[in-house]
Amino acid sequence: MAAAELGRRGRANGVGKYLAQRLVAAGETVVDVSTRRAALARVHAGGNGRKTDDTDAESIAMVGLRTPGLAEVRPDALTVELKLLANRRDELVAMRIQAVCRIHRDLVVLLPGGVSKRLTARYAKQVLARVRPRDELGRLRRQLLAEQITDLEAIDGKILAINKQIKARIKVAKTTLTEVFGFGPINTARILGDAGDVSRFKSRHHFASYNGTAPTVWGSGGPSQPAVNPKGNRKLNHAIHIAAVTQVRSKTSAGHAYYARKIAEGKSHNEAMRALKRRISDTVYRHLVADAAAGAKRGPGGQLGATQTASATGSTPTTGSSARPQPGPRTKATPPAA
Repeated sequence: MAAAELGRRGRANGVGKYLAQRLVAAGETVVDVSTRRAALARVHAGGNGRKTDDTDAESIAMVGLRTPGLAEVRPDALTVELKLLANRRDELVAMRIQAVCRIHRDLVVLLPGGVSKRLTARYAKQVLARVRPRDELGRLRRQLLAEQITDLEAIDGKILAINKQIKARIKVAKTTLTEVFGFGPINTARILGDAGDVSRFKSRHHFASYNGTAPTVWGSGGPSQPAVNPKGNRKLNHAIHIAAVTQVRSKTSAGHAYYARKIAEGKSHNEAMRALKRRISDTVYRHLVADAAAGAKRGPGGQLGATQTASATGSTPTTGSSARPQPGPRTKATPPAA
C-alpha cells in the first residue's frame, strides 16, 4: 500500500518527497525509483503501455521489490527546512520586486522623470515627503503610494527575518560549503536544500548532470555544436551561476584566474562561464561528500579520499580536474587538396 501510494504521488525527491519522509519517520523502508525504470517496467509488462495511476503504482512497486541497489530514502528534516526557507525567501524577493515596480510606476506620474532604479523604502519616503499635490486625484495617488511603501517596508522586514533563520540553520548544518568563494548562507541553503542526500549521486559527473552544468550538444544537420544545458535542476544551476559571477567579479578569487585563462585560450564569455560553473559544481560535490563523511553518513561509492581543497575554485587552486566542459576554440577547416 505504501509503495502504491508513493507511486501515485511521484518520486521520493519530487512531489512524493514529503510523503516519503513521513513513511521513513514511521519506520518504513522507502527506496527511490526513477521514472525511467518505472516506464521501462510498465512498457515491458505487456498491455498498451499507457500510464495510469494503477499501472504506474504497480510498475514502481515491481521495480522497488526486484531491483537491488536502489537509493534508500533517509530522514533529512534539516535539508527540507533549508529548502522551505529558500523557497520562501525567493517568493519574498519576487514580491519585493513587484512592490518596487509599482512604486516606480506611481512616482513617474507624481514626479516628472521618476526616481533612481535603486529604490528603497526609506528613499521612497523621502521622495514622497516632497510631493504636495493640489488636486484630489493627486492626493489619492499619494495616499496609495504611501500604502505601497508601507507594504515594501513589511516585505523588507520579512526578508531580514528569514535571512536570520537561514543563517541559524546553516550553522546547525555544520557544512564546509560556506568556505567556497561565492557561497554565503543563502546560496548554501539552496544547494543543501535541493541537493539533499549526496549519496544518491554516483559521481561528480552525475551531480553536474543533475544541476545542469554538464555540457550538451545540439545540431539538426552536420557536426553538433556545444551549447548550454537547459535541463537539470534550475534552482541549483542558478545558485552555481551566482557563485560563478561573484568569483569572476572578484579579481582575487581563483575562479577569476580560471575564467581569465579560458578567455586567453580563445573561448567566448559564455563558454568560459560554462567551464567555470562546471568546475564550481565539482567543488560543491566534493564539499558535500566531505560533509557527509564528517557527519558519519554513508557517502557515494568510489569517492574515498575526497577533500574539500581538491578544486581549482576552492581555497587551494593548484589541483586540476579531468572534466573538460567545452572543446577548444573552433578553427576554420582547410579545404582538401585536389
